[in-house]
This record gives sequence, C-alpha cells and structure tokens, in this order.
Amino acid sequence: MTTAKISVNVKEQAILAQKASKELGMLSTQDKNDALYWIAKAIDEQVEDILKANEQDLENGRQNDFDAAYMDRLSLTEERVKEFAEGLRQVAQLEDPSGEVVSEWTLDNGLNVQTVRVPLGVIGMIYEARPNVTADATGLALKSGNAIVLKGGSTAIHSNRAIVKVIKEALVSTKISPDAVQFIDSTDRSATQQLFTMKEHIDVLIPRGGGKLIQAVVNNATVPVLETGVGNCHIYLDKDADVDKAISIFINAKTDRPAVCNAAETLIVHEEFMERHQEQLISALKSSKIGVYGDDAAVKLIPGAMPANEEHWENEFLSLDVAVKIVKDADDAIAHIDRYGTKHSEAIVSENEDTAARFKGLVDAAAVYHNASTRFTDGSALGFGAEIGISTQKLHARGPMGLPALTTIKYVMSGNGQIR
Repeated sequence: MTTAKISVNVKEQAILAQKASKELGMLSTQDKNDALYWIAKAIDEQVEDILKANEQDLENGRQNDFDAAYMDRLSLTEERVKEFAEGLRQVAQLEDPSGEVVSEWTLDNGLNVQTVRVPLGVIGMIYEARPNVTADATGLALKSGNAIVLKGGSTAIHSNRAIVKVIKEALVSTKISPDAVQFIDSTDRSATQQLFTMKEHIDVLIPRGGGKLIQAVVNNATVPVLETGVGNCHIYLDKDADVDKAISIFINAKTDRPAVCNAAETLIVHEEFMERHQEQLISALKSSKIGVYGDDAAVKLIPGAMPANEEHWENEFLSLDVAVKIVKDADDAIAHIDRYGTKHSEAIVSENEDTAARFKGLVDAAAVYHNASTRFTDGSALGFGAEIGISTQKLHARGPMGLPALTTIKYVMSGNGQIR
C-alpha cells in the first residue's frame, strides 16, 4: 500500500470515528454498559480465535529473537484473554463520568452556571506489543463516551486484528456504531505519522509503550498528547523497616511480573538495614534468582553482584535483574530517585511514620507507596476496571488513567434573557 493510500485511509477512519463520537456522546449509560457486556461475552466465546492469531505474532517473535520481557508483553493466554473480558464487565459497573455535574452556582443576575464532564471526543491510541490494550482502551473509551482510533505495533498485528474483529462484530448488536472503534490495519510507520498531525479529527493521542515510542509521539505530534511514562521504579528499605515486610514487598515488586512498568528496577537499602539483615536479603535475592548490579558498597556485600553503570540506574531492566544502592539515610534515597526516577511509582518500607511522611511528601511521582508493592499502580488493581495508560505528566491526568481521565469539562449556562 502506498503512503498516499495509507494517508487517505487513516484520514477516512479518523473522520468516521469523529462522526461516531458525536452519536456516542448522546447515548445513555445503560446503552454503553450493554455494549461492553456484549463485547465481553463475544471475547469469551472467541478466545480460541484470538489465541490462534496471537500464536502467529509469537512465532514471528521467536523467529526474530525477541527478548523474554517483550515476549511476555506480547503473549496472550486463555487466562489473560478472560481477564480483559472481565475488565470490560468491571468498567461497565463503574460510575459513568460523562454528564456528571462537577459544580453548579447561580450568579446575582440569575444566570445558572454548571461545569459538566464531557467526553474528549476521539482518542488516538498508539501502543506496542500488549494486545490486551486493544480491549482495555476500547472499553474505557466507549464507557466514557469517546470514539477511538487504534494503532498497535506491527509485532502484535494479528492479535490486535482478531480482537478488533470481535469488538466490531459485537457492536453491530448494540446502539454504539462499530465506526466508534477504528483499527489502522497497517504495519507501515507512515500510518502512525498520519495520526500525529490529524488535529482536526483526533482530540488527543495516548502513546503506550517504550520510551522511544513515547518520545516520538511527544516530540512530533501536533495533536495534544496524554503522556504515559516508562517505569524506572524504586523500593527503599529504610533503617526502620520490618525485615519480613520489606523483603516480601521487594520480591513481589521485582518478580511478580518483571516485564511490566510498575515492577521494581532499583532497590535502595539503608546501610543500617543492610548491616542487620544482610543474610536474609542475600538469601531472598538468591532464591528468587535475581541478578544484581550495585554500587561499590553493594558489590562488596552481595555475592555475585556486578558493578552498576549509569545505564543500570537510568533504564528499566524488565527482567529478573535489579540495581542496588546502599544509602546513609532517606534523603540520600530521595536524591537518587530525583535523579534517576521516571515519576512513575516509588515505595518506602519503614515503620517510622515521620520518615515515611517525608518520603511521600518529597518524592515526585505519579504513585508513592508506604509499606506496599509498586505493583498496585494499575487500573484494575485500583478498581478502575482497566486503564488506558499510566500518566507521568502533571497536566490534566496523572497516574493510572481510568474513566474520569478521558473526560474534560464544559461550562453550561442557562438563563432567562440575561445580557451583559
């Protein structure tokens, strides 16, 4: 397909989505919920077809020697498919933000003023690898009254194609037009570039994937961007941490699913904690098969640890490796996070409430934890049903973006002939 042809097709799809968004914005909450339940039912019934398509993508990944972390993000199982179908049902059960009156007052002249939540309009979703995003993003978009244009990565083309087919076929039996969900069925990069500049038809772009993808969208788009971020997440074990709690939290954050953005990448340890609990920590690292890259102190204390360089401190491992830094106090830990963190998720383990309060107050991140794993920075885990991404920026939305993040406000005034 030529670039010119791709350009026309993408524009046509964006126009269709824009038209469908107008109709979608007028539907009732019940109409939208019914559609989500119908889609979830269709996904449950067509799991085998989705998994067959996913196997094509996985085989391509094996032939191209994709690393284990990438293959994990790309992989679907029956359980994972059932999970995103259930996520749609959870979204259907959530309160609909669209139409909510956020505030209301009446001026001295009798003019009534309301601020009302309304859909953003058309969401352009640009994402890599994770085919579950196709269902999650669609569910959140439709429930909040938005149409969506999906542009997944080429490595998940078969999986995404199969999931969208199920969604659009299901929508035929609902009051939501299938045009509200558009899938750019192309692996050509120029198709993605087209989305960057369709400001007249796309209201917001949401990139979800690696740092290179996100920065490419942020740096090149003329459409407003809701920026999601990579997760260079830290766990700080304070001198006043309970050792059992500390090790359990760290091991969960590092090993539960190492290839995801809310997994821990750096372990910061107070020197007094290390002195008292060195054997237990080393045992936990060894039994969990975690590879260690550390600063000078960590290399001396942890058998098999390799010296860490700037890349180890700055980047996500997305594997069973971790960077370890030994510090003198919480302020040293905070300084390290300030320098290397990506403002995603950071955690302190401590029984000292004052230290924890200082950490929570000073650390600049979308999610900050005290005595809990960073793995909870997730829309489903926090009760959103699903998430469209985790925003690490500060304007409009921050953290896991659920339904309210996909709305804006409109001022609605009602009068009786007032003039100024």
